Amino acid sequence: MDKLLIIDDERSILDLLSVVFSKEGYRVETSLSASKALELIKKQDFDLIISDIKLPEMSGMEILRKVKKEKPEIPFVMITAYGSIKQAVEALKAGALDYVVKPFDVEELKIVVAHGLEKSRLREENIMLKKELREKYKFENMIGKSKKMIQVYNLIERIASTDSTILITGESGTGKEMAARAIHFLSQRREKPFVSINCGALPENLLESELFGHARGSFTGAVANKKGMFEVAQQGTLFLDEVGEMSSMTQVKLLRALQEKKVRHVGGTEEIEVDARIIAATNQDLKEKIGKGDFREDLYYRLNVISFEMPPLRERKEDLPLLVSYFLQKYCKQMGRKMKRIAPETMKVFESYPWPGNVRELENIIERVVVIEERETITEESLPADLLRVQEEPESKYMFQPGFSLNQYLDDVSRNFIRDALEATGGSLKETAGLLGVNYRSLRYLMEKYDLRNKRQTVEFSPKKPNFVNKSSKSVN
Repeated sequence: MDKLLIIDDERSILDLLSVVFSKEGYRVETSLSASKALELIKKQDFDLIISDIKLPEMSGMEILRKVKKEKPEIPFVMITAYGSIKQAVEALKAGALDYVVKPFDVEELKIVVAHGLEKSRLREENIMLKKELREKYKFENMIGKSKKMIQVYNLIERIASTDSTILITGESGTGKEMAARAIHFLSQRREKPFVSINCGALPENLLESELFGHARGSFTGAVANKKGMFEVAQQGTLFLDEVGEMSSMTQVKLLRALQEKKVRHVGGTEEIEVDARIIAATNQDLKEKIGKGDFREDLYYRLNVISFEMPPLRERKEDLPLLVSYFLQKYCKQMGRKMKRIAPETMKVFESYPWPGNVRELENIIERVVVIEERETITEESLPADLLRVQEEPESKYMFQPGFSLNQYLDDVSRNFIRDALEATGGSLKETAGLLGVNYRSLRYLMEKYDLRNKRQTVEFSPKKPNFVNKSSKSVN
């Protein structure tokens, strides 16, 4: 039951309103004086206050100001005589929800009170939902209690309150966007948009249009003015994923936007001021790209104000049980399956696997076994062949013979992975890129490098196997 406080120096009005609102299902407290009312407000929680403006010892305006100072969330309704409309307007400016004029219509007052309480409830729900959202995205799905992850959590909490530009590095699948979202939802910009764009997924002209917007008629298909991501993320956060994939021309325009805090639409002439915090991410070595002339050094230093690396899964294996448990619960619940468990020998396979695709690869595997495995226990039989192959050929037990080429071996392994992924997706480049955790442009480059462009579904490979000898110098096939 909502609780009301009614303040008026006329007993008849207090009695009338007490009866009216009690019948409506409200709990009602009344006060003939301002001093008593302030004591009640101090000791009790009220959902709404109704007060006459003219009171003997203190005006309703003064009570309003005191209430708004101490408990600003309480809706406040003023009762005023016809000649005091000017004061009522001042009360609205001071934070009152509404006012009614004497002699008032009781039905009108009931509507005003119901509206005020509903508005208050919506505000409280909004506050609660935002609080839950902040908790949810505090570290989003960044599961882990390893030393390296705790260092990441601590750093995120320290830097979130600043507006500094941040560069997040790390391999594909380590959770760079999750870290960026956590920073946003812990920052003062949390109420504003978080906008994400993959710089490697779009051609140069489309990326420029997406980032900076375009003017009507600036190119074929530009039938209307369009805001860019910098404008969409106004006062929020703009996450530039795979920033190392940007062309040199787009890098120049991005650098200018960061320096001047202004953007210009493609084909436009007007400069637009923007205020978005920039968080960039890359799985590439930007210093190496600078050395090759593929990335601007001045842009690098603009982006690299604060930087940190998301650790690969192989460097935090102690987090595997937590991650496995989390993804099992997630997908069993999502698919309406009975909760499954991991057999001890299966967990040993997970622990020995190097996880080149990191957490994303682990999640995909867990989703796969939840879909395929009908039994409650997930055994080695449920796992993809790649995981088991590592078990069969534990390379750490061997030494290499003269003539072994690491680069050649890695190329052969990469070629086979891409071939298998292409076969699994029926040759779809988009699906293959997603399966391998690389962007479209990188996949095209690798396919050209390994001569896979025209042989995606028919080519057979016989990669040259490295010659291994074990520590006792016996040959191993």
